[in-house]
Amino acid sequence: MDYTSRTLNRACSADGTPIAYEQRGDGPAVVLVGGALDTAAAQTPLAELLASHFSVFTYDRRGRGGSGDAAGYAVEREIEDLAAVIEEAGGRARVHGTSSGGALALRAAAAGLPITQLSVYEPPFDPITPSGRPVGDHLARTRELVAVGKVDEALVLFLDLLGTPGPVIEHMRDFPGWSELAATAHTLPYDYAVMGDRTVPVRLLHQVAVRVMVIEGGASAPSMREAARLVAEALPRGRHRTLTGQTHDVAPHVLAPVVAAFFAS
Repeated sequence: MDYTSRTLNRACSADGTPIAYEQRGDGPAVVLVGGALDTAAAQTPLAELLASHFSVFTYDRRGRGGSGDAAGYAVEREIEDLAAVIEEAGGRARVHGTSSGGALALRAAAAGLPITQLSVYEPPFDPITPSGRPVGDHLARTRELVAVGKVDEALVLFLDLLGTPGPVIEHMRDFPGWSELAATAHTLPYDYAVMGDRTVPVRLLHQVAVRVMVIEGGASAPSMREAARLVAEALPRGRHRTLTGQTHDVAPHVLAPVVAAFFAS
């Protein structure tokens, strides 16, 4: 993605890091939070569909695209980044988060950010104790690979954790989109930190005071669907919605009307 050709606004996070964002449409403010490897560009199709009803803000999470970064990453810094974008949006906003961006948005809501309503699509928690998934090992190894610039290997490791078959990964490496994924792979440790041990953070979810819609795809993996249900149940004001036929890679034209209707309610 050529960020020099885009007209980017920049918010200033609490630690001074510039956070690049774009705004579309007019109406109540909605901020979209991308998942692992996403830049604001990945949220563009959904943003454009929502922009007929809302003023939609998409942003590059720290370390990605047009945003800056800083040493000593902590999840709290990313919550501050979202707070800075919400401030640019008028001080209060509806928020939608996708995948690990949904997990980040839930953490931000629990921390008391001025989020008026929240929707999340398949935050990738594990509905059981992930004893069979070496998340800690993957995180340590990913950090090692990123530190020496081996971002391609870090990306392969991440896809392996997701359960992507080896032949599929090799096939993906032959396509131009691989280089765009690799360009943000150095931020994978940030998403690992957001997800913690991947178990559903029930205590944290109990602290979310706003109305939340948790959305899942009807054709997604059973573990992903169960996690969505458990997240909705743990939220004091949670509701659960299934999109028939959708997977983790949800179609924006299917997701947009559901999110718009919830935010308009």
